[in-house]
Amino acid sequence: MNEIVRKTQAAVTGTSLDPQDWSEFRTLAHRMLDETIDGIANVRARPVWQPIPDEVRAGFRAEVPRAASDLADVYREFSESVAPYATGNVHPGFMGWVHGGGTAVGMLAEMLAAGLNANLGGRDHMPIEVERQIADWMRRLFAFPEGASGIFVTGTSMANLMAVLVARTNALGALARQYGIGNEGALLTAYASKAAHGCISRAMDIAGFGTDALRKIDVDSDHRIDVAALRAQIAIDREVGFKPFLVTASAGTVDIGAIDDLKAIAALCREEGIWFHVDGAFGALAIFSPELAPLLDGIELADSIALDFHKWGQVPYDAGFLLVRDGERHRQAFAQPAAYLQREARGLAAGAVWPCDLGPDLSRGFRALKTWFTLKTFGTDRLGAVIARSCAIAKYLEARVLAEPRLELLAPVNLNIVCFRYRAGDAVNREIVADIQESGIAAPSGTTLDGKFAIRAAIVNHRTEETDIDALVSAALEFGARRAGDRLIEIEAPPLAAQ
Repeated sequence: MNEIVRKTQAAVTGTSLDPQDWSEFRTLAHRMLDETIDGIANVRARPVWQPIPDEVRAGFRAEVPRAASDLADVYREFSESVAPYATGNVHPGFMGWVHGGGTAVGMLAEMLAAGLNANLGGRDHMPIEVERQIADWMRRLFAFPEGASGIFVTGTSMANLMAVLVARTNALGALARQYGIGNEGALLTAYASKAAHGCISRAMDIAGFGTDALRKIDVDSDHRIDVAALRAQIAIDREVGFKPFLVTASAGTVDIGAIDDLKAIAALCREEGIWFHVDGAFGALAIFSPELAPLLDGIELADSIALDFHKWGQVPYDAGFLLVRDGERHRQAFAQPAAYLQREARGLAAGAVWPCDLGPDLSRGFRALKTWFTLKTFGTDRLGAVIARSCAIAKYLEARVLAEPRLELLAPVNLNIVCFRYRAGDAVNREIVADIQESGIAAPSGTTLDGKFAIRAAIVNHRTEETDIDALVSAALEFGARRAGDRLIEIEAPPLAAQ
């Protein structure tokens, strides 16, 4: 018997991927953690973003690694060739896209989740209860009824697609999942504003309707969907035999952060018998702020809401979420019986509705844990204050733009997004954006509004302060003067360590 045990232990030692020296591994792991924490704590000491050198990029064209490498060497390559050239959204000067800054708390929770290595597709284990608790918290915050359901996904693009699929099943019945959308499905039409995110069109494509089935409605002067035009288009489509089945409203448009008139759209959808979905990628979490929550009036009437905790919620990527008013309709759109998913009365396979019944994924990571840690550690009151603060900082940038004759504001500042430009042509402003990014001072993005290229600053990071706005404005003025050939006024950009 002892010989059998000895051979078994030898076999395990030879095939296991665990460290051979746990003490040495622990020392390196602590160093990794310490250096990562230092990177976040001292983030202002480095550029927001920097271009990837050719030699660094070339190093990632190597052959498949057949032989083992020392972990310390792999970490060294990461430290030297990956970490310095990341997107930069941890930095307070990152304002290009609606990317949250993450937190050290969320980073630790991600580590704990990886240690558990739980699959949240189904079965009876506590990580699923954590996800269910967050779904219930969201249900309560958005005043959804008992029986509502929620599920974590990669992001709002996926959540919006899933909402289209739930609305499709609601319109055509569950048999459409077996037989396809058929002739009746070919008549279904959906609606969103011209300012809606492009993932809505993509969702219509993937769902089998085609992008032409999405009617893109004009917006008003505040960039909100024109509800009268929406009503008129629905009437026209019904008149010629189409069957309107879905309206997607925006709670924070991608370009300028406009919020559609959710209450008016809810009333129209209820009157017309149409599924009312809200794309609240970042704006829906304004519900955390008593100051901003009234802007979402009517969201509680939605049939479904898509949102991202990794934006205004500051949870590390990725943590998207879909909330559905009627949990049974949600389940009907995705649940699929299979022998290997058999539910039992007891044991690990116990439980009724599993997450795989509410979405397309059977293999799912523990995204809920970093969200749970974030919500529990900071509380919605503090997160709401951070959200309101980002909007106040956007107003500060708006005031700086309006006070500077060389700059012009291109859209109203609804929430946390400011679109402006140097008073020069589109080509100059495109160069300004790239110049600022490559300088490492800040990282705005660009967009086009009413035919004009805009410098777009989205204030999402909880670390961003007025000094970061001052650095952005100074850089825009200096690079603008250079590119436009104006008399160069010496504008000293703050040193990186002081930004």
